[in-house]
Parts: sequence; structure tokens; C-alpha cells
Amino acid sequence: MATWDDFRAAGVGLPGAVEAPHMGEPKLAVGRRGIARLWGKRVLMKLDPGHQELLFEARPEVLSPFTCGTMRWSWVKIDALDAGEVADLVREAWICVVPRKVSRAYGGEIG
Repeated sequence: MATWDDFRAAGVGLPGAVEAPHMGEPKLAVGRRGIARLWGKRVLMKLDPGHQELLFEARPEVLSPFTCGTMRWSWVKIDALDAGEVADLVREAWICVVPRKVSRAYGGEIG
């Protein structure tokens, strides 16, 4: 069972990623672009649009959509994941928000 500590451990090791407070809860971000934000027992994450749609279908008890305007993020139930799954999701979220040349230099490609 994962905790926010697993998200923090996976995120702060990525180039440019930091943990910061946001409305009384922690978030992971690169500059002003959010990766993940704790919200009670769930995390709101920025994931690859195609992959998140697959995850919504494959694991609806764990991941569900959150739409705000034209943005579509993912609600993720923390306690339904293990540390390895958290690390994969955080890395994917990081790849979604950093410039492509940064993620490529780090070996990051989605898919």
C-alpha cells in the first residue's frame, strides 16, 4: 500500500521536480506545472491522455477522470497502489510536463 511518501520519493529525484505546499496539502511540481497533488486519500495527477484513458477502463476502482475546463487529469487512490506503480505514474506525469528535450535526455518516453 502506497503513501504520499512514495510519491515524494519518486518525484524529488527527477530533474527540476520539487515538493511544495498547495492549499494546505503537498504537491509535486516542475516550476509552475503540477505533477501530482495530494487531496485526502487520493492524488490528482497529470498523466499522458491516451494512457490515462486506458487506465480508467482497466482499473476504474483505482483511477478515475477529473475534468477542469479543457484539462483532464486523473484521480488516483493512493492505497490501491504499490511503490513501484507510484514511481511509474510519477515518472509519466513528470514526462508530461517537462520540455521534451529534458525528458529525452533523461531517457523519458511515454509508450
